[in-house]
Amino acid sequence: MNIAAIDIGTNSIHMIIVKVQSKTHFDILMQEKNMVKLGVGVFANKELSKEAMDLGVATVQRYVQLADQYGVDDIIVSATSATREAKNGREFLDRLIHEAGISPQLISGKEEAKLIFLAVREAIALKKEKILVIDIGGGSTEAVIGDQNQIFYGNSMKLGVLRLLDYIGDQTKIDDKAQEELKAHIKQAASSVLAKINQTGFDKVIGTSGTIRALAEACLVKADNPAPEIVNAETVQLNSLVKLRDRLLDASPKERGEIPGISSNRADAIHLGALLLVEILTQVNASALTISDASLRDGMIINHIEKHGIQIEEISQGKNLKEKSCLRLAIKYDTDLTEKKHVLGIALQLFDQLKHLHGADNYERELVSYASLIYDIGLFVAFQDYHKHSRYLINNSQLRGFTNDEVLLLGHLARYHRKKGPNKNHKKYRKLEKYQKKRLNLLAGILRIAIGLDKTKNQWVQNIYCQENENQLLIKVFGEENMDLEIWEAQRYSNTLGKYLKKEIVLMVG
Repeated sequence: MNIAAIDIGTNSIHMIIVKVQSKTHFDILMQEKNMVKLGVGVFANKELSKEAMDLGVATVQRYVQLADQYGVDDIIVSATSATREAKNGREFLDRLIHEAGISPQLISGKEEAKLIFLAVREAIALKKEKILVIDIGGGSTEAVIGDQNQIFYGNSMKLGVLRLLDYIGDQTKIDDKAQEELKAHIKQAASSVLAKINQTGFDKVIGTSGTIRALAEACLVKADNPAPEIVNAETVQLNSLVKLRDRLLDASPKERGEIPGISSNRADAIHLGALLLVEILTQVNASALTISDASLRDGMIINHIEKHGIQIEEISQGKNLKEKSCLRLAIKYDTDLTEKKHVLGIALQLFDQLKHLHGADNYERELVSYASLIYDIGLFVAFQDYHKHSRYLINNSQLRGFTNDEVLLLGHLARYHRKKGPNKNHKKYRKLEKYQKKRLNLLAGILRIAIGLDKTKNQWVQNIYCQENENQLLIKVFGEENMDLEIWEAQRYSNTLGKYLKKEIVLMVG
C-alpha cells in the first residue's frame, strides 16, 4: 500500500509518499519540500500572516493532487509549533480542511518528539545503548531519550531557528554581547528539559532535521570529504560544530549561503541553529553528534501503521538493521537469496581461514557478508555492465544503518566483483583514501573468489580448505559434483586477493 505523510512545520512543509513494505520499512516514491516559513513573525505577534497561510494552503493542495496521482491509500497530515501557538492557527487548519480536503492533526511537542524517535530507531542501528535524539525545527526543539525497546523521556523546548530570529529581530551579524544574551536565553528556555536529560542519562546523541543535517554536511565538506548525498549515521565532532558556529555568526546572510553545505534558503537563520545546537550539546556534556536523515514524516508513517493495525508481511530474516536493509534491497531487485547466502558462506570461510594473513577484524567480515547479498542487483537494470549498475543502485538506495563510508565501500565491492578488479586507472578508485583502498582490495579479492566458486549457480561447492607455504596459497575445494567450472572461474578472479596477500593462489579439487 502507498501512504503520504505531510508535515506542516514552522519553516517548511514537507511531503513524502512511500510504498510500505513492512511494519517498519518503506520505499520512498517521491518527496516534496517547500520553504513556506509559516512561522515567520508568529512568535513575536502570535499570528500567522495571511500570505503564509495562502502559500501553505496552496502548497498542501498541490501535495494532495500529487498524492492522488500516486494512488495513495491514506494521507496523514500533522501541524507543529507555529500552528499550535498562533491565535489564528485554528483558522489555518479549517482552511486546509475545506480547501485542500484533508484532516490535519495538531500534535503536541511531546508527541512530535515520540514520532521523531520512532523514525530514528528504524534508521540507525542501535545496540543496547541509550540515545538522546535532538531535532531542531523552526519553532521548537524536541529532545527524547530511549533505546531499542522504550522511551525514557521526551519533551519539547520553545526554541527554534525562526523563534530565535523573531527574538533578535534581524539577520545580520551577531556581536559578542548579543551572543551571550542569546546563550542566556537558550539556557533559561531549555533549563527544565536539559536538567531532565542530564538526570536520565544517555550514551550517544543523534541529531535530525534539516537544520542539523545542513550543519553536519557543512562540517563534513569542510573536512575535505565529498559532500554526502545522504547524511545518515555520520558523526560530527563538537569542536567542528563550534568552528562552524563562529564562522556563521561572523558572516552576513549572503556569506552564509555561500558556505558549502548551507543552502541560500537557510541563510537567514542557520547561524542561530548552529548556536542553539552547540549550546545544547555543551549543556549535556556531549562531545560528538551522530546524524540521522530520519524525520517526523517517517515516524508519522510508522505510527500510522502500528496504530491502525495494518497487516503487512514482515521480513523476518536478518540479524540486525544492516543485514535486513541488504536483504530488502536484494528482494526489491529480484535477487536469488539462496544463491547469495551460499556465496556469503564461502566468503566467510575464506575470510576466517585467512585471518592470520590479512589481519582484518569482525568489522570487515560483516561488510563482506553484506556485500555478498547485493553485489549483482544491477542485473535488474540490464546484464551489460551490471556491476556498474549495482554500484549505482547501492549508492542511491538509502541503505539503513550504514554510514556513507560503508555504503561507498559496498558500492565499490559490487563494482569490482567481476571484470577488472580495483584499478588505479579508475577515477572513482583514485579518489578513495589509502585505508579505503586497502579494505576494498582485500574484500573484493575474497568476494571475487567466493562468487567464482558458484559459477554454475548450483551451490555445488560445500567447503574450502586453505593451505599456505612461503609463496603460495592453496585453496582446496570440496563438493560431490563436478566443480571444474567453479574452480576455473575462481582461479580466473584470484589475482586480486593474490596481489593483496603477495602470494600465488592455486585452486584445486580437495
